[in-house]
Amino acid sequence: MVVIGDPRIDQQVIPRMQKGSPPDLTYPGWRFDSWKAVQDGAVEELSAALKEPAYGSKTPWGETFNPSLLKLGQSEGKQYLMPYFFSLFGWYYDPDLFEEKGWKVPKTYAELLVLCQQIKASGMAPITYQGQYPDYMIAGMLQPWILSSGGMEALAACQNLEPGAWQSEPVIRAAKMVRELRDMGYFQSGATAMSHTEAQAEFINRRAAMIPCGTWLYSEMESSMPEGRRMKFMLPPVLPDGKGDPTALMVKVEPWFVPSAAKNKKTAIDYFKFLTSQEKATQFVKEKGTFMAVKGSTPTDLPEHLASAGELYDASSQLWAAQWREWYPDFYKIVGDIVTELLNGELTPEEFGAKVEAEAEKLRANKNVAKYEYSAD
Repeated sequence: MVVIGDPRIDQQVIPRMQKGSPPDLTYPGWRFDSWKAVQDGAVEELSAALKEPAYGSKTPWGETFNPSLLKLGQSEGKQYLMPYFFSLFGWYYDPDLFEEKGWKVPKTYAELLVLCQQIKASGMAPITYQGQYPDYMIAGMLQPWILSSGGMEALAACQNLEPGAWQSEPVIRAAKMVRELRDMGYFQSGATAMSHTEAQAEFINRRAAMIPCGTWLYSEMESSMPEGRRMKFMLPPVLPDGKGDPTALMVKVEPWFVPSAAKNKKTAIDYFKFLTSQEKATQFVKEKGTFMAVKGSTPTDLPEHLASAGELYDASSQLWAAQWREWYPDFYKIVGDIVTELLNGELTPEEFGAKVEAEAEKLRANKNVAKYEYSAD
């Protein structure tokens, strides 16, 4: 067995897939369009394998995964992509700073506005964000507030490109919340031009009090963290009068798969069963500092930055994912550009919704792009 790892593994996988000599098992990373590979028939269907016993167990392999995460790799009820590690997406704050200042972690949007006023009055930016990558704003504010306002049905409608979804009241309300924070000066000045590490450095160096980010934040910034600096994970503040589940939590999964042209598919499946055994999954969590899709793999002695996220994960009654990001990457990028226009004050919330809806209509009409369905269940 030969194992190859590379930060840009997609550049090695793509030509091998095109030549018909793919690896037996691959994790091609976020740059690789896994769903296009599924549509092209290049990914092995694994529903039968999930009914087989898990590694070292009599339990069916499929039953060892969190079902919400496993479902993210299904198309028309068939399993193609497999979850492995995953991230949670929310906001981070510094608990020591909040305690020193007497600030309370906001659970509602109204509480957030009060807190931001207090933070701004202290001379600090209330919120910073990774403006060069609008994905952080979409994942950390826009989508959670669409869900909070209109429930999962509203967010699913957007992901499913339903006519009028991107001009619906929940979308406009979420856009108004983003625009309000901007207009009140609660976003750090210049954040729209910041890279992810620049914005995150502003947060860890206490020039901004909160930041939207995934659970990879600590590991990404660990080498530059001031000594003794702490961070804790929080849910985006919700709308008490909305239809959404206040415990709803976003997950991000980068899938593994077995190529349909692989020469050793049975061996590849068996090896992935080994990697996703509870013992190896728990070891991965401890050594890599992230969560695993395998049930019972989260140890009780997690570091604080993960433990705070893990507690919210355990308490959540609704996990969701932005699958349209993977299904329609070009459309997602366009929406990111439009979000930046909203943040720059170039669009009203209503203009934002109309502009995104126009792009969604173009995508709906494009018969060359495969369409998918996100379930609100």
